[in-house]
Amino acid sequence: MRYYSTNLQAPWATLHEAVVKGLAPDKGLYMPESIKRLPYSFFEEIENLAFQDMAFEVSKAFFGEDVETNALKQIVYDTLSFETPVVEIEENIYTLELFHGPTLAFKDVGARFMARLLQYFIKQESHDQVNVLVATSGDTGSAVANGFLGVDGIHVYVLYPKGKVSRIQESQFTTLGQNITAIEVDGVFDDCQALVKQAFMDTELNNHMKLTSANSINVARFLPQAFYYFNAYAQLKKLRQLDSKELVVCVPSGNFGNITAGLFGQRMGLPVKRFIAANNANDIFYQYLQTGIYSPKPSKQTIANAMDVGAPSNFARITDLYKGDWTAIKDAVSGATYADTDIKRIMATCYRTNQYILDPHGACGYEALKTGLETNEVGVFLETAHPAKFKEKVDSILNTDIEIPRPLAEFMKGQKQSIPMSNSFEDFKTFLFNQ
Repeated sequence: MRYYSTNLQAPWATLHEAVVKGLAPDKGLYMPESIKRLPYSFFEEIENLAFQDMAFEVSKAFFGEDVETNALKQIVYDTLSFETPVVEIEENIYTLELFHGPTLAFKDVGARFMARLLQYFIKQESHDQVNVLVATSGDTGSAVANGFLGVDGIHVYVLYPKGKVSRIQESQFTTLGQNITAIEVDGVFDDCQALVKQAFMDTELNNHMKLTSANSINVARFLPQAFYYFNAYAQLKKLRQLDSKELVVCVPSGNFGNITAGLFGQRMGLPVKRFIAANNANDIFYQYLQTGIYSPKPSKQTIANAMDVGAPSNFARITDLYKGDWTAIKDAVSGATYADTDIKRIMATCYRTNQYILDPHGACGYEALKTGLETNEVGVFLETAHPAKFKEKVDSILNTDIEIPRPLAEFMKGQKQSIPMSNSFEDFKTFLFNQ
């Protein structure tokens, strides 16, 4: 499979090149030259397949031409050492719980897959160290750091905005040491993302060290996220919820890699009627759906911090997927946006009515689905992180004392190791040159 840049000004790349480079030389995002449809028979029997088995079939459509079959199977099976269960919240509304992995967030899937695939490619080339740069607004940093922890030949630099991630999230990537370096940037997530992108475009820096990204701009990070959409469909089909109803999927959205993976799954034949993108106060995509004008803005800090993105990178992939057709995008994806006051109200109402604890991001997904679901539809929203990762916020809103799962408690025992950094690229470049 060849990969092209969304900016259409870079040479075609192999999967190997796209994964190692992360970002195309023309600053575009890599896209596969085709999206293969899976056979009808796959969906006929999907509810009888284990998660790992169905994910392996999906992965072959993306990566089967470029990765040896047994190696790809091992990568998928090692990645998915946990389930992504569908849980009923109320009639016709289900959640897909994506917090059962090592760092209790949906990004465990993409991060673990990418770590293993990158290691597979590194073994085929020189022994030069690969340096992974990742910007995080919360869960990406912990998932990537733990996915790559101890992997030979790879060093990870996690950039995160000072004071804008939860204490528990921060502990998951600042206490690891070894081949993980946490960089505490004096700014917002968009500053961290800008530093990463500038690093990829700096010729002098790239001649000095081999760089790649583990954000959802990397095809090896976002494509595997399609796996759990198939798993959600299989579980609902097994529950006989899709016998007479069509499936709607709602995705809490920040950088838009997650929903883009779902749209790829739909192109592969996954029977999803439509998607809903749920935003917090950072409503850039929602406004685009209303006006047809994409207008990035500085991100706003909210209680759903992992969605605090003012310039979503994967918007480029969505527009590419639909050839820039605003009407087609509106037909495929609707939008919703919620302020902090809305999110708090939604969390409290759901807890009171259904005895289910939503995290702030999942709350946006739940409400957008609940208010947007039509007759003869069944909906699933993504619960992207365990509510304990936002314990202080959740407890104050719900007047609870939710238990911290053991993996999170263990992270919090570690000592914080981070390097303070301004949001100046020259400072960041100088730091990397001295590594």
